[in-house]
Amino acid sequence: MKVIETVEQLEAIYGATNDASTVKVADHVTPLYRVFIEKAPFAALATIGPEGIDCSPRGDLPGFVRIHDPKTLMLPDRRGNNRVDSLRNIVRDPRVSLMFLIPGSGNAVRANGRAHLSVDPGLLDSFKVEGKAPRSVMVMNVDEIYFQCARAIVRSDLWNPDKRVDPKTLPTPGQILAEMSQNKVGGAEYDRIWPERAAATMW
Repeated sequence: MKVIETVEQLEAIYGATNDASTVKVADHVTPLYRVFIEKAPFAALATIGPEGIDCSPRGDLPGFVRIHDPKTLMLPDRRGNNRVDSLRNIVRDPRVSLMFLIPGSGNAVRANGRAHLSVDPGLLDSFKVEGKAPRSVMVMNVDEIYFQCARAIVRSDLWNPDKRVDPKTLPTPGQILAEMSQNKVGGAEYDRIWPERAAATMW
């Protein structure tokens, strides 16, 4: 197998970057990038730590990532499984990346920077939903932000409702847990009660 080992080899294959790929990059949230972030109900959060990299889904009401100012984004940590992989990484290595997606839009917006976790009571209270505050808020200093062109989403036909996969054709969380734990955890009962449990602990 022939392996690319240097940046020079890579650039020889792909050539020079065109103007559209570079002029779109800003070091702060511009007014047009603000529109996209405020309408996004979903983002993927990438972090890095001593054990390696992690990418975690984040979803909430549109605009759940708050634009505090053009250099600062704030992401509340809502209820989850308490693994805190992303948060653990941020405490040890501040480098983070967010990729925002909006259903129906072919473009994604990517923001890279450095973050810390805040547990300031006033800040936590400002993110309350249904009276419930997050336990922490990621405060991100934006180093760069830019949009990703629509090719990947167009190729995948991601938002086409006719291409949706029937969930019944996929393994369920209960089945996966049962397989991984030799039936000590999970199973049909886990799948049965999950929707009600999730609804009660959404925020």
